[in-house]
Amino acid sequence: MKDLLAFKIMITPVVIQIAFWIGVASCVLGGLITMFSGNGAGGALMGLAIIILGPIAVRVYAELLIIIFKIYEAVKK
Repeated sequence: MKDLLAFKIMITPVVIQIAFWIGVASCVLGGLITMFSGNGAGGALMGLAIIILGPIAVRVYAELLIIIFKIYEAVKK
């Protein structure tokens, strides 16, 4: 607990991973809602694109954030 309060342990990478999984779930749910919202073939294709490309975009963003912490760890050493 002392290391946590002294900021020797970073909790943000764990928070980023949790946010990643929430983002993936949101993309899949949003894609399914878009697919079945009754907008015809265009809505189905858009929903499929959200389901496929959304998690990839969330992953890239999460990795960019985690890189900052990896750089910090490397500089700290």
